[in-house]
Amino acid sequence: MLFDLERLELSDRRSLARLNDSKQHTEAGREELYSLVIQAAARVAIVSRCVRTIDARGLHVNNLDALCSALDRVACEEAICLVDGFSLPRLGREQRAVIGGDGRSAAIAAASVLAKVTRDRHMRRIAELDPRWDFATNVGYSTPEHRAAIAAHGISPLHRRSFASIAYQQLSLRG
Repeated sequence: MLFDLERLELSDRRSLARLNDSKQHTEAGREELYSLVIQAAARVAIVSRCVRTIDARGLHVNNLDALCSALDRVACEEAICLVDGFSLPRLGREQRAVIGGDGRSAAIAAASVLAKVTRDRHMRRIAELDPRWDFATNVGYSTPEHRAAIAAHGISPLHRRSFASIAYQQLSLRG
């Protein structure tokens, strides 16, 4: 992620200093940071994959492909791409793996916030269409309420059939 901090007021620039792993922020904090990152970023790319593609190719492979695609869209030729924790063999750019990157790099932390907020917003939109799994509050995480909804309604079209979670095993559900 490339930042153009001149786009922001000084107080907003200071707020960006709070960038950290998205899981370390409240929902409201992530939303505030999301807005600031979008304003300050010179380039942004958010890449998602559908559940069928994830099931067909695997979550890890899809995550790597999506990350390569996003980096190809935002990186300048002279840039060194920072990647959270591992290298991307298929990325044809100079890169550096940063262990614990979302706590050590503003760019990686910003990407973490953008990804989490984008996913949570998507899950809430899905909940409006079909509230049975309560995606608006659990955003797809295995909460007791989410497991109860799976037990009552089965898995939704959004659930990965290839995901062998303990919740699925306990409920004896198969994709």
